[in-house]
Formats: sequence, structure tokens, C-alpha cells
Amino acid sequence: MRLARPRLLQRLKRRALGVTAAALVLPVVAGIAGTAAASAAPVAHRAPAGGYEEVFVDSSMGPIKVQIQWASRGGNAALYLLDGLRARSDRNAWTYETNALDQYRHDNLTLVMPVGGQSSFYSDWYAPSNFNGQQVTYKWETFLTQELPAYLETRGVSRSNNGVLGLSMGGSAALTLAAYHRDQFKFAGSLSGYLNISAPGMREAIRIAMLDAGRFNVDSMWGPPWSKEWLRNDPFVFAPKLEGMSLYISAASGLPGQYDKPRKAIDYFNTTNAMGLEALSLINTRAFQLRLATLKIPATFSFPANGTHSWAYWSAELWQARGQILDTLKAW
Repeated sequence: MRLARPRLLQRLKRRALGVTAAALVLPVVAGIAGTAAASAAPVAHRAPAGGYEEVFVDSSMGPIKVQIQWASRGGNAALYLLDGLRARSDRNAWTYETNALDQYRHDNLTLVMPVGGQSSFYSDWYAPSNFNGQQVTYKWETFLTQELPAYLETRGVSRSNNGVLGLSMGGSAALTLAAYHRDQFKFAGSLSGYLNISAPGMREAIRIAMLDAGRFNVDSMWGPPWSKEWLRNDPFVFAPKLEGMSLYISAASGLPGQYDKPRKAIDYFNTTNAMGLEALSLINTRAFQLRLATLKIPATFSFPANGTHSWAYWSAELWQARGQILDTLKAW
């Protein structure tokens, strides 16, 4: 009986210490849990290692859907892939019109694909379009350079180790975003973009294209044709701001190539349109090439002998740019 009492006392002491430790730890745990619950996204120091996710990110336009393929080994580099003029509200076309996800699945690079923004040029607009009853004012530049990076940072993506690439409307937008946000982007790519929008007839062509793609009024975007916003968003004009940027610029000839296989009347109609759009992009891109040469700003240019304004060619160009993108962002 004398031996049992010391053992009982020891057990009681250990239990008391355990209760005291729990009393000290519980408020700390509760505080951490409360912070996580209140935050917009889980806080992490490293991006998820691989995998695909769809999230909604708060913005001044309301929640914006973003499709994300995480870097295979949790790296902090990201490539923003911008859509074209007819961007849909449910999916970014890079995810279903191309094999972009497969191309970069094993690379240490996160693909960031925002959804929506039809006819937006990924710009901050003056006002909602008054031709189609648009309810909100587009603020895509703010979203892509402030609100979205703030969210991605909580998931381990760097604010400064990024690239941006787009096609057509997204091509000129990619260069615009990179030029004015050098602290965010190290690489910019334009595929079949319109890079000389101050050229004769280009502003009128953009006006007509935006009316056709959702009845958007271009005056709500950059104001009347004499507004300074047109110059701010013209790659030919702001080209000096791209000095030191890693650039990949592409446009094909407009002649049908290996991916153009029209069979029905509608196919021939679409191919004819795609030929004209690509030829116009080529003229713009060649002018931009001369502009960069005059400024002695190096860039990688790709001018395939055949190719129209269509997704299969852009998918191929994304693959061609892959090495440069991964090198620039150190994302191998």
C-alpha cells in the first residue's frame, strides 16, 4: 500500500500537467483556426504539387472563375493564359480547345486560366457597355494584376515570377499587362495578336469585331478613337516599355495549313474568316517586329508559312514557346 501511494501521486501530477498544457494550447489552436476560417483562401507557403482546381476569386466585378493547373513540384512560377475575343463564361478555351494542360502537366509551372471577359481586351473599362445591357464595368487589368495575384500568393504562387500569354485579343492584352506591370511579369507572349491598333482602319475593325462578339461598345472600353487610352493599349506605341522582357511573338500567313480541313459549307466559311483575321494579324505583327528592331529590343518571332486564326495553330505555338517560358521563369 505504501508503494501504491507515490505512484498514484505521480499519475495525478502528470494528469494535472496535461490539463495545464491543454489549457495553454487550446486558445492558440482556436486562434489559428479562426484566422483560417476568416481568410479568403487557405494560407500556404508552397503551391500544391500538381493537380487541377477550379476556384472563384473575389473581384470588383464579382466572383471570377479561374481554372488552375498547379506546378508539378510545388514551384512558385505561373503562366497566365488569356482567351480570345469570344471568351466564354464557363471555361477558358485553352482548357478544351488545346492540349495546354497536357503540355505543362509535368513542369514546375502553374497554369492560371481566368474565365470570362468576352470582348474585354482584359482592360479596365470606363463604364459598362451601353449596347448590350452589361451590368458591371469590366476591370480586368485590376483583377489580373492585383486581386488574382493576391489570391494566388496565399496558395504559394509568386507575385513576381510570372508570364502571360494570349491569342488574338489576348495577345495584345498580354503585352499590355506585361508592359505596365513589370514587377509581376518576366515573360509575355502574343499569338496572332493585333499589335498595331493605331494603324489605319484598326480602330474601326476592333469596333466592328466587338459589336459582333456580344454587342459591346468599344467607347465604353477606351473611349472615343481620339482618347489616350487607345495609345496606352497599343503595343506598337508602348513598345519601349517592353525592353528587357522575354518575348515570344507569333503570327502565321493566313494560308490554310495542316489543321484546316473544311468539309461542310460552314467549315469553308469559318476557314475563310480565319484566313482574313490571320492575315490582318500578320500585318500588325510584322509592323511590331520592325518597331522592336528599331528600338533594338530582342524578341523571339515565329512566322509559320501556313496557318489560320484557329486554336490548333495556337496550341502548336504554345508548345514552341515552352522552352523559353520555362527558362525565363526557372520552372523546369
